[in-house]
Amino acid sequence: MNSINAAGRMVLASGNPGKIREIARLLSPLGLEIVPQHALGVTPAEEPHPTFVENALAKARHAALATGLPALADDSGICVAALGGAPGVRS
Repeated sequence: MNSINAAGRMVLASGNPGKIREIARLLSPLGLEIVPQHALGVTPAEEPHPTFVENALAKARHAALATGLPALADDSGICVAALGGAPGVRS
């Protein structure tokens, strides 16, 4: 999506309270209201992909399609070089 809707609301595809607070704090100076997906009745998306980027995109698309709002998602994990990148995306 290229623009924020007129009401300035975005859905955050996360149930992590820390992420919700952090992202809301970062984007509030822009006049954006960040609404957690659970507040809109959106269930967590599947994360079947092999990369963090693909899983974040899947979560954002799921939330956007369910709500009709622009969506933002993050996916992260722990990758340890000495373990060949494990546990990686499944962490």
